This record gives sequence, C-alpha cells and structure tokens, in this order.
Amino acid sequence: MDAPRLTLDRARALRKTLSPPEAVLWRCLRNKGLQGLKFRRQHPLGPYILDFYCDAVRLTVEIDGASHQGEAQARHDARRDAWLAQQGIRTLRIPAQWIRQDLQGVLDQISRVANDR
Repeated sequence: MDAPRLTLDRARALRKTLSPPEAVLWRCLRNKGLQGLKFRRQHPLGPYILDFYCDAVRLTVEIDGASHQGEAQARHDARRDAWLAQQGIRTLRIPAQWIRQDLQGVLDQISRVANDR
C-alpha cells in the first residue's frame, strides 16, 4: 500500500533521528541481524510509519516510549493496530524501557513472534 507523500517525507526524517532505544534495537535488526529477517526502519505504510517492519513475516515492532502512556495515545495506537491487522500485519509493542533493561529478552520475544506465523 502506497503512503502519502507527507508520510514518506516524515519517514525519511525519522530515520535520521532514531530515539536511543530505537537506535540500539536497529543495530541488532539491521543487515538481517535477527534470524536472517530483513527489517526496515521507519517504514511508511498507508497513513502510518512503522518503527521496524519485516515484510517476510508481516510483522511490525513498535517501540513505545513515554509518549505512548496517555489515554488518547492508547486509543490512537489501538486504531492503528486494528488498521494494520486489517492489512494482515501483526504488531508487537515493546516498551522502550525493556530495550534498556533486557535487550536479549526483547530480541528473543521478536524472534518468537516472528516464528509464530
């Protein structure tokens, strides 16, 4: 599904300014670093930008920082996840704090979900 031009431009900008937890996770996922799966970072899809997306297993990994704690953001995330599910894409939400505390546990969780097709 094509993304609007504004979404494409925003995704390009976001690739240059990853949050610290996103940057840490990207170092592990890039260049097929996790089970040979090809992930894209800040991937535009329709009206959304996916933090990390693997087309082979139709999985997006979303890093949820402090901005995802509010009620309005939770409703937005639920709408977004539902839209992605309609496109056949599974969403795995990872708290940013978890990346800081247990990176290997995060990678193990991503692997489990990716293999659970």
